[in-house]
Amino acid sequence: MPTVFGHAALSLAGGLWYAGPRSSRRFLALTMVCGLLPDADVAAFHLGISYEHVFGHRGFFHSLTFALLVGVAAALWYRRSWRLGAAGWRLALFFGAVTASHGLTDALTNGGLGIALLSPWETTRFFFPWTPIQVSPLGIRSFFSPDGLAAVVSELRWICLPAAGMAWLGWRRPPRAVAEDA
Repeated sequence: MPTVFGHAALSLAGGLWYAGPRSSRRFLALTMVCGLLPDADVAAFHLGISYEHVFGHRGFFHSLTFALLVGVAAALWYRRSWRLGAAGWRLALFFGAVTASHGLTDALTNGGLGIALLSPWETTRFFFPWTPIQVSPLGIRSFFSPDGLAAVVSELRWICLPAAGMAWLGWRRPPRAVAEDA
């Protein structure tokens, strides 16, 4: 998987691209939570759930189904309403896309068991045919190792530089209204 830094950078860049330079801190914070949330499944290890299980690491919580559910929940929470309307559905799709970016970038890594992108409908775990991103080691001690450094350098090239370009483009265009009550 990419590191928490890579996922956070990509999420933040997506938020800046979507809403522009006047993005609220609340909007950007929720955007980053959506992008990081799938990795909460590492708690499965502490609960005795194996990596291979549907609810194990890179399982259901990395799926497109989960991303859609998170997108809708995030839009409802952000707007503080039980009704979405057209603007709310655009927000839901945005938050869902940010959440999905996590599993999709993990599918570009060169290690692990793959990503259950189609869970719960299909339990097969996938990688993309092209996997340029060095997988990050799990655990803090492993992260501060030559493998961890290689993962960070790989992310700078394949995630952070493109994310910086996306953020810059968002910063340059007119701001999009991200109405909380519209």
